[in-house]
Amino acid sequence: MNFFYALINTFIPLFVAMDVFAIIGIFVALTQGLDKTKSSRVTNQSVITALLVGAGFLAIGKGVFSVLGITTDDFKIAGGLLLLIIALLDIIQAGGERRMPSGEMGIVPIGVPIIVGPAVLTALLVLVDRYGVFPTVVSFLLNLFIVWITLKNAGRIEAVIGRGGIVAVSKIMALLLAAIAIMMIRIGLQDFLTGMHT
Repeated sequence: MNFFYALINTFIPLFVAMDVFAIIGIFVALTQGLDKTKSSRVTNQSVITALLVGAGFLAIGKGVFSVLGITTDDFKIAGGLLLLIIALLDIIQAGGERRMPSGEMGIVPIGVPIIVGPAVLTALLVLVDRYGVFPTVVSFLLNLFIVWITLKNAGRIEAVIGRGGIVAVSKIMALLLAAIAIMMIRIGLQDFLTGMHT
C-alpha cells in the first residue's frame, strides 16, 4: 500500500477524533488565570501524557484482545459503534459539557481523556489493523504536534474564531466522526462476512 495514501487515511480519522477545536475551548477555560509559563507547562504535560497513553495502548491493546479472544473484526464493529455514540453525543449536546473534567489539569483531564480519549484509542487500533503501524504512528505524532501548536496559541485562536465559531467547527468534526464510525462498522462487517466464506 502506498505510504502517502495510508498516511492520509490514518491522519484524517485521528484529526477528527481528537477534535482540536473542542479542545481549544476547554483548554482556555481550564487555564484561565494562569501565566504564560504555567500555561506552557500544562500544554507540554498534556501532549506528553497523550503520547504515552496512545503509545502504551498501541503496544498492549492487541495483546489484551488476543487474551480475551477478541478479533480485529469484533473491535472494528464495537469501535465503530463507540465512535458513533461519542459523535452523536457531541452533536446533540451544547458543546463541551461531556468532556468537562475534574482533577489535575495536565495529565487528567487535558492529556486524558480530552486529547486522547476513547475515540482516539479506538481509531488507533482500527487504523493499525487496516493501514499498518508506521503510517498510523506517524499520523498520531503529526496530530499531537498540531494539538501542541494549537494549545500554545489557544487564546489567540479563540479570539479570532470566537466561541461560537469553535463550537460550530466542533459540531462539523463530530458529524465527520459519525461518518467514519459508520465506515468502521461497515468494514468490520464486510471483513467478518468475507472470513465466513473463506
